[in-house]
Amino acid sequence: MPRRKPQGWPKLMVTRRLKSGLTGYYWVPPTWAAKGGCLVRSEALGTDYGAAKSRCDDVLNPQFDAWRQTGAMPVETIRTRTGTFDWMAALYKTSPKYTSKPPKTRKGYDAALHLVSSYVLKDGRRFGTLTLGSITPGAADRLYERLKLKADGTERIRTGILAMSIAKRAWNVARRDKPDIVPAENPFAKMDLAYKAKPTRPVTHEELLRFVAAADAAGEPSIGTAAMIAFFWLQRQEDILKRLAWTHYRPADKPGLARIFHHKTGELVELPLFDVDGTVLWPELMDRLERLPRRGTLIVTRDVPDRRRKIHLPWGEDYFRHRVADIREAAGIDHEVKFMGLRHGGNVEGAEADLTDAQLRALSGHLTTAALLRYAQATPKQRQAGARKRLDARTKKESLSK
Repeated sequence: MPRRKPQGWPKLMVTRRLKSGLTGYYWVPPTWAAKGGCLVRSEALGTDYGAAKSRCDDVLNPQFDAWRQTGAMPVETIRTRTGTFDWMAALYKTSPKYTSKPPKTRKGYDAALHLVSSYVLKDGRRFGTLTLGSITPGAADRLYERLKLKADGTERIRTGILAMSIAKRAWNVARRDKPDIVPAENPFAKMDLAYKAKPTRPVTHEELLRFVAAADAAGEPSIGTAAMIAFFWLQRQEDILKRLAWTHYRPADKPGLARIFHHKTGELVELPLFDVDGTVLWPELMDRLERLPRRGTLIVTRDVPDRRRKIHLPWGEDYFRHRVADIREAAGIDHEVKFMGLRHGGNVEGAEADLTDAQLRALSGHLTTAALLRYAQATPKQRQAGARKRLDARTKKESLSK
């Protein structure tokens, strides 16, 4: 009988702290699978996350999925074979086109490729076991139609498009490396897939203040501080939680500025803190930072020290997201609002203040106006101001003609 994945299926790759201080990675099947005769055994994966993740995604997880779908089959029969989709995905992950990407991007690519590889066909085979020559454009179209739907029938079009896009990219990279094995025709190309992302809802200044007050009331003022940095200084969540250090705020060599680094674009914005007449440009945020205890290298750390290490650790991305959601609810803010909406809201505030595109880009670190416009969204206030300027221009012109 096929094994069904129970609710709460644990992660198969786990971490353990080694005596050397390094993090070791291990593939460990769940207890129910081990008791059920799973032939894929626990395995030590070393200390390199990329290599460990690749081994899990390309070999161990597919083996486990095959066992779960078909029963206790010999491991030898499901090993990755040269010329299959699984083989192509593994080859792609050795390319600089993949390894040069940031960890978060690679994680998304891994998930997309795994979604394709692990899809089970009607005859019980995984898509990843198919030879590349047998995958036709029609097969790719049918696969997309399946992957763009969740098990309950609800749509996940963006996920399906991403899966097809990364499969196409992997095919092209593998083709350049192994043209004698990878067919020239890429079945994932020319699929004419289109998706219009739902605009991120900008957070208003009034909502920011409510959110910060709720974070303080919850005993997690660091989340409120992170929100203010995102709104006023337009820095991304990842940079705020992992990179923004006290040495970036009023550094010894230039105490009149804050150095805001945008890892995504590689831009470093030296943000002035005072106007030429000495006026504080960011009074709410600077007042908060001046009163904030310095608990380590980073400005934003967890508010409660770790029980074992007795230090204030950085926020983990997943836990931070959950706490943001709880605080957002406590503040009575729309549940569709995300943390990234704070950065959008700051850009919209700048646009409504009649900043030029050049001024907005100078503050936000965007490289192009096209990228900026995804953040500085058009609002009724901007349209009203534009209409007013047109009216003023017409009135002035008519007055001159009389």
